[in-house]
Amino acid sequence: MNSPVNLQQLKQTAKLPARQAGIGSVKKFFDSQKNTLTAVLPKHVNADRMLKIALGALRTTPKLMECTTETLFGAIVQCSQLGLEPNTPLGHAYLIPFKNSRKNVTEVQIVFGYKGLIDLARRSGQIVSISAHAVHENDKFSYAYGLEEKLEHVPAKGERGEVIYFYAVAKLVGGGHAFEVMPREDIEAIRNSSSNYKFAQDKGSTVWGQHFIQMGRKTVLRRLFNYLPVSIEVATASALDSKSAMGEDQNMGAVLDGDFNVVDDEHQHYTGHNDDEPQHQSVEHSQAEPSQQQGPSELFQDALSAAKSGDRDMALDLCRSLTDDEAQVIRNTLNQAESRNASSEQNQGSSRGSSRAGGMSME
Repeated sequence: MNSPVNLQQLKQTAKLPARQAGIGSVKKFFDSQKNTLTAVLPKHVNADRMLKIALGALRTTPKLMECTTETLFGAIVQCSQLGLEPNTPLGHAYLIPFKNSRKNVTEVQIVFGYKGLIDLARRSGQIVSISAHAVHENDKFSYAYGLEEKLEHVPAKGERGEVIYFYAVAKLVGGGHAFEVMPREDIEAIRNSSSNYKFAQDKGSTVWGQHFIQMGRKTVLRRLFNYLPVSIEVATASALDSKSAMGEDQNMGAVLDGDFNVVDDEHQHYTGHNDDEPQHQSVEHSQAEPSQQQGPSELFQDALSAAKSGDRDMALDLCRSLTDDEAQVIRNTLNQAESRNASSEQNQGSSRGSSRAGGMSME
């Protein structure tokens, strides 16, 4: 049995850069804060998976090791609340190091991808479809605001020329629509005002230089959000992304301001204002009764239903958020369903072959 987690050590780990704290201490810190993460998660997001993604980000983006542990955890909590997985092939969001010159520390910031903002907007329930595009000088393009709004864009075939406009358009529930057009000059003015862009430009490498069209599409999309009936999740992501673009502090460390939620090796939960508080005064309600064996999760049931129906893509996608044992059950069920389907198709084929043979003999 390991010794109980020391609250003071956790607080020290939170303030230290991950490299200085050590990956072992960072992992222990994450494990101790799992209750904090679980409490804010949407149903379809798994806490263990999000923490694995955070540790994976440290391996794939070594510069994140220079960031304080609390801002790394805070960024994971924020992504979890929004239901977006950072630093994955989905392209929804990215964890990046940010030099906070005011605090003289390096912190984690979230940069939201174009696909992530689109996904959040579609989930709001108020938007049927939404997209953003770049307009090139050889494209056919016209628009008008006012009582008779119109927007027409026909991309040119072959050489399209330089980008001259960006626009975003959304179709709303109920049949309405909204769009926003921004000339390239307006996009570049926003880019040039970003302290992050200026800093990266001095270093000879910027995300704007490498992905100008994607950044332009995301910028006009954020502008359109100001006029749409978006959810609080969309508004939050848009505001955070704007702060990142302007080189402002996203304040990810604030997630852990106040009490720490600690889980020791006996799975006892307590909060601490200081290390001298008696432990019996800080036991959470969840410890009042012995833990009972819980039934299968709703996510597991959804995955099981998909596997039984032969929906392989859906079943395997849901497996990513299950425990290893649950995922193995889903895979076994999926294999059995596919075997039954293959056997059924083979029997049907044999039956059809017999019918055709019988028909030929009758002629």
